[in-house]
Amino acid sequence: MATKKSEAFCGCEVPVAGRKAIGVDPGIKASNLRRLGRIEGQIRGIQRMVEEDRYCADILMQVSSAQEALRSVARALMRNHLAHCASHAIRTGSDEDREAMYDELLEMIYKNAR
Repeated sequence: MATKKSEAFCGCEVPVAGRKAIGVDPGIKASNLRRLGRIEGQIRGIQRMVEEDRYCADILMQVSSAQEALRSVARALMRNHLAHCASHAIRTGSDEDREAMYDELLEMIYKNAR
């Protein structure tokens, strides 16, 4: 299946608009969902701290903690993407699909490295 350069393909070879993850480990998914639930609670806590005019340094410490928790989820998601979607596209895709996946991976790395 040919793609346009602007349409990156997932390892499951489904066009961008309908992409779904493949090979998601149920344990990793459950772990990510638990982490995201805790992060949601952290964000609500930070919101309350701001509403209550808490000490700025304490709020910033909580913001930093929430950011690190989100980075942890992002690392788990990236690992799954590399292990399944990306490796599948690189192993079995056309030259164009491989190039699109390389571009997608570089963009993900650049965005997550900030």
